[in-house]
Amino acid sequence: MKPLSENQSGTRFFETMAAKVIAATGSAWAFFLALAVIIIWGVTGPVFHYSDTWQLVINTGTTIITFLMVFIIQKSQNKDSKSIQLKLNELIAAHQLASNRLIDVENLSEEELDVLHKYYHVMAEETKKRIKMNESHSVEEAIDGALSKHEEQLRRRKKYPEGGGSGETKPLAR
Repeated sequence: MKPLSENQSGTRFFETMAAKVIAATGSAWAFFLALAVIIIWGVTGPVFHYSDTWQLVINTGTTIITFLMVFIIQKSQNKDSKSIQLKLNELIAAHQLASNRLIDVENLSEEELDVLHKYYHVMAEETKKRIKMNESHSVEEAIDGALSKHEEQLRRRKKYPEGGGSGETKPLAR
């Protein structure tokens, strides 16, 4: 096995430390510890005559903790987001009726995502119109379904000219 370089070792240390900090700060005891610190700070106010130093202690402490937690939380969110995206990519790749165009969709631009969003909005509207809700749906199927419905409407218009009722069955002259 290849030894870790200093950079990889530092990254691994940060990941390990971040995971431990996230687990610790997300626990009930961390909340109660923070609550106890605030209560103790508030109770000691009269002892220190609510001095500037007394206020500076809590302000500085919370500022430092908040600043560091931003990076820890972002690291956690990045890792969670990446792992969820990989799981979704695997599901898309494994399902034969799914559109493989959606694999790696997180790397698309905002405009490209808007286009895909519109396709899925159309697909959702078409799905609402269908009787069988247990059919498999993909972007391609929604487009094909919409085109088929449009083609059927065109055929009906050609078969029944405007003004013709349901009793008239004469086709349009070409």
